[in-house]
Amino acid sequence: MKSAKENHHNINKNNKKKLSPKIKEKKGVNIVVYLLLRILVIASMIGQGLNHNWNNVALCILTLILFTLPNFISKRFHVTFPETLEIIVYLFIFSAEILGEIQNFYGIFTHWDTILHTLNGFLCAAIGFSIVDMMNHEQFHINMSPAFAALVAFSFSMTIGVLWEFGEYAADLYLEKDMQKDKIVESFQSVKINPDGINIPIKVKDIVKTEIYSDNGDDIIVIEGGYLDIGLNDTMKDLLVNLIGAFVFSIFGYLYIKNRDGYRFIEILMLKLNKQPQKVE
Repeated sequence: MKSAKENHHNINKNNKKKLSPKIKEKKGVNIVVYLLLRILVIASMIGQGLNHNWNNVALCILTLILFTLPNFISKRFHVTFPETLEIIVYLFIFSAEILGEIQNFYGIFTHWDTILHTLNGFLCAAIGFSIVDMMNHEQFHINMSPAFAALVAFSFSMTIGVLWEFGEYAADLYLEKDMQKDKIVESFQSVKINPDGINIPIKVKDIVKTEIYSDNGDDIIVIEGGYLDIGLNDTMKDLLVNLIGAFVFSIFGYLYIKNRDGYRFIEILMLKLNKQPQKVE
């Protein structure tokens, strides 16, 4: 006759066998997405190398490095990435670097950049909220109110958004990129063109064409339809949609703290502290 301890061991063993296919299936989806995207990036890198597009090769290498971030963060800070969040992060990196930059989805699809910046605001708010929620864990002895936790998550997301725009500006300035996409506008106002030199803006409207001359006067670039804005509108739009994404998740975070059971679905986007195994005495 088996002892109670042996029966308990067998029950746990059977439960693990039942759960293992589900666990393997979840891990399998993650691995398939990760490997598939890596293969696509490597294929793109080889193609760009054959065409001597070394800047794009560098982007591919950067993408492969960014793919390691979830695993690095998990090990370095002892947190667990939910499978859904990890897959979204991989797809986001691939969409921004490979599809956006190399395949020119930013130019082909008008709202590609807007979608990614909105998603970035949403995801960064989720990560910021995760940090707050982990700090609210009793081992940190911190207890933030739902409103303050939502505010911290929102602020975290906006900070990341601003730093990203700083990065775009630096790349345009020092690496001669065009990450802050230009936009043609038909009017503007500026004190710079005031003939009296006073602080009263002069409005220029209904611009139909702009001509740009080089130093030698031989090269003339004609911009039809208006005046070329060099990135300001793009930056402001990016920050605005980042704000929208951050605000939406912060609301969900607030409701989650107020009623965890009712809004538990957002946990698929939240980092979790690794549970430390308890010592058996």
